[in-house]
Amino acid sequence: MDEKPIDKDIILNELLEFHKLDYDYADGRILGSMCTEAHPFAKEVFCKFLDTNLGDPGLFKGTKQIENEVIKSIGELLSIDEPYGHIVTGGTEANLMAIRAARNHARKYKGIVDGEIIIPASAHFSFKKAADMLNLNIVEAELDDNYKIDVDSVKSLISDKTVAIVAIAGTTELGLIDPIEEISKIAFENNIYFHVDAAFGGFSIPFLRDLGYDLPVFDFSLPGVCSITVDPHKMGLAPIPAGGILFREEEYLEVMAVDSPYLTVKTQSTIVGTRLGASSAATYAVMKYFGKEGYSKLANEMMENTHFLKEGLKELGYDVVCEPELNIVAFNHPDVETNLIAQKLEKLGWKVSVAKCPVAIRIVLMNHIKKNHLKELLEDLKEIY
Repeated sequence: MDEKPIDKDIILNELLEFHKLDYDYADGRILGSMCTEAHPFAKEVFCKFLDTNLGDPGLFKGTKQIENEVIKSIGELLSIDEPYGHIVTGGTEANLMAIRAARNHARKYKGIVDGEIIIPASAHFSFKKAADMLNLNIVEAELDDNYKIDVDSVKSLISDKTVAIVAIAGTTELGLIDPIEEISKIAFENNIYFHVDAAFGGFSIPFLRDLGYDLPVFDFSLPGVCSITVDPHKMGLAPIPAGGILFREEEYLEVMAVDSPYLTVKTQSTIVGTRLGASSAATYAVMKYFGKEGYSKLANEMMENTHFLKEGLKELGYDVVCEPELNIVAFNHPDVETNLIAQKLEKLGWKVSVAKCPVAIRIVLMNHIKKNHLKELLEDLKEIY
């Protein structure tokens, strides 16, 4: 820290130099991120609520009411009238809360003390963090030929130590939707907590289904589903951090509650204590601003770009790993090693990521990627090979 105060213009100029090192979503060159630039209106509202703390909701009753309204609105998208939950920092924290709820519930009602969670091989790495922090063992279910969780594998892995089963609605690497309806039946019949990680797909699948896209059911209309992760800061265009965790029953929050005697509420179920209210307010604003009509249009545009890229890649001779269900395209070249393609694209200024299961170049068609950016990308891929 400097000894004396520094003029704010000097500070801002210094920060600007740091900021220049960052990639800008608007350039359309960030191709591997599941996040995007927040909507300007959401940013405006976010700043107005920067000093609110949902960790002490008695002091910020209005902002707490906003969070409740947001959870209810997201719940309506996910086929539940009275959900319980919170706006948190993102999918990782939401998944951690879900697994903590499952562990505590199984410990209280089933006496399981050395629990296991069944996750697909395609699961997000946040579940490894959750297992490590919560002293749980991971049992990894195999994937089928379509890179989705294998139902028979799940059945074979269930034991008297199973505290939760996890499936994905929008896998991180390929954007695929697991056979959640079948897994829901298995979980329900075996009285096992079932969590759906829809961090990526939760803000697009409902709108795409309404538009006629043939996508499977993944939400609370399935009786076995106990909780769902959904991230407004992805396709919802809310500012980071804005993740969401929704529970079917209030008891899942209650089994996580700890005493908080010096706050305006006497128990707290969230992982973090101090929670930014700005995320809830910005999410509320942007959901009101777009409505179902606006989000449907956005989701459809992203899928149109997805299919444009897929067809363009095929015309160039690239192999698309699978038919996209959501706005992710993964591809390889039949004669060139994948990481070499990634390196060459990097040199041309494209920020791509490489999927591991299977190994492939992975492009996430978020809102900041426009058709003109995709045409430039295809031209570069054509020149490379």
